Amino acid sequence: MTENNLQPLSSLQEDVQDFDALCLAKSYFDLKEYDRAAYFLRGCSSQKGYFLYMYSCYLSGEKKKDDETVDSLGPLEKGQVRNEALRELRAELSKKHRAGELDGFALYLYGVVLRKLDLLKEAVDVFVEAIHALPLHWGSWLELCNLITNIEMLKSLSLPDCWIKDFFLAHMYTELQMIKEALQKYQSLIDVGFSKSTYIISQIAVAYHNIRDIDQALLLFNELRNQDPYRIENMDTFSNLLYVRSMKAELSFLAHDLAEIDKYRVETCCVIGNYYSLRSQHEKAALYFQRALKLNPRCLGAWTLMGHEYMEMKNTSAAIQAYRHAIEVNKRDYRAWYGLGQTYEILKLHFYCLYYYRRAHQLRPNDSRMLVALGECYEKLSQLVEAKKCYWRAYSVGDVERMALLKLAKLHEQLNESDDAAQCYIIYIQDVYSCAEPLEHVEVSTALRYLGQYYFKNKRYDEAALCAQRCCDSNDAREEGKALLRQISQVREQGEAASADVSHPCVFGPLSNNNTPVRRVSPLDLSSVTP
Repeated sequence: MTENNLQPLSSLQEDVQDFDALCLAKSYFDLKEYDRAAYFLRGCSSQKGYFLYMYSCYLSGEKKKDDETVDSLGPLEKGQVRNEALRELRAELSKKHRAGELDGFALYLYGVVLRKLDLLKEAVDVFVEAIHALPLHWGSWLELCNLITNIEMLKSLSLPDCWIKDFFLAHMYTELQMIKEALQKYQSLIDVGFSKSTYIISQIAVAYHNIRDIDQALLLFNELRNQDPYRIENMDTFSNLLYVRSMKAELSFLAHDLAEIDKYRVETCCVIGNYYSLRSQHEKAALYFQRALKLNPRCLGAWTLMGHEYMEMKNTSAAIQAYRHAIEVNKRDYRAWYGLGQTYEILKLHFYCLYYYRRAHQLRPNDSRMLVALGECYEKLSQLVEAKKCYWRAYSVGDVERMALLKLAKLHEQLNESDDAAQCYIIYIQDVYSCAEPLEHVEVSTALRYLGQYYFKNKRYDEAALCAQRCCDSNDAREEGKALLRQISQVREQGEAASADVSHPCVFGPLSNNNTPVRRVSPLDLSSVTP
């Protein structure tokens, strides 16, 4: 019998020897009596017995930590109390690790302990080792995912060539906001035989949620609910989408449905919290997010959503604590960084909010909301060149709130850069008309009012009259439009030039006072559009 065959036989004998203790301890473990489980596992020599013993000690420490804080300090202070068992566990596992006596599960636990002690570099190495030892343990992959900060770090890791690696890479691409690559990975998994996997459908829906393709994400989540109506995983993300769309009836149905399935699940508490938030019952919403955190203190979504609720209640200190806890759970959560920026902006601490908005922008470089927030912050700090760059970049990547060009135009207007301001207003109005949006809109009337005055000063009376007529269609600028039409009429009656060569295109030269690029546009033509 070879040496390779002797080892499994020895391990089998140890498992048989510890079988009774393992069965008893596992029963206590399932009942969450971790100290009791650890007591009956002392002295077990098998790898299963050793892992369950160490894991019971770890969970016992975590339970004591939570019990110590839940009554006295509340859920916002959970992260400030440490698991007292961590250092002893690290010393014991480190000794076994150096001797090469840890299997895949024990290596996973060792990595968790290192992560809890903020020894992140060592934790990454141990999780990679755990994955090589036991490639199909998804828990190790997920823990590793939480420690990877960028694509360069991901590429530098030596990972086993196993089919589950594709699931990990797809998940990682989603986390790093590389949505195109993630969708390609998930499609390839569907093509090789995972077409009926509800996990993949949910992950594709989450990917669309991350790029704010709300319609597609809602479609996939509804399909998921039809295929698996009792599924609770990812339903908190589904509720976020329903909240954004203010779909109160659908969110109410989802909350009642999940409460009937299992009202003590983290996702259920988050869904109910979102429901109360949509109804502007922010105290009740915060209460359910706190309940979610009692069930799972590492629930990222609950920390972030609770921060939003405290913001609504004007409790900025509690909001800051909640967002900071979210960042402790996952440093890639752009919502928490963005929330911190908003909180410090309310406190008028603009240098602080600039730092947090920058971090949010690094995580979401193509999200116009981050860029607009950065531009506003730079503007308040009188760094106007940087503000202009941010506003133009926000427009270039697809301004979802249609605010970037307006802010850029108003900034130019404030600096008396009239040509540049007019150019931005022209692009803004043409974009609005091209989308067939209603013109009873204060921002549109602001742009038309400015352009009317601009054309009048430049003796382009036909175009000024057109803008003035459109101003008359708006309640906000009707009087200004009438006044401008009277001025144009008076000038024409006095025999002045009616227009400054209106046959030429209305195109301004490149901006001269800053580096903001502006595309050349055709003349402002609103004659064929009915408001």
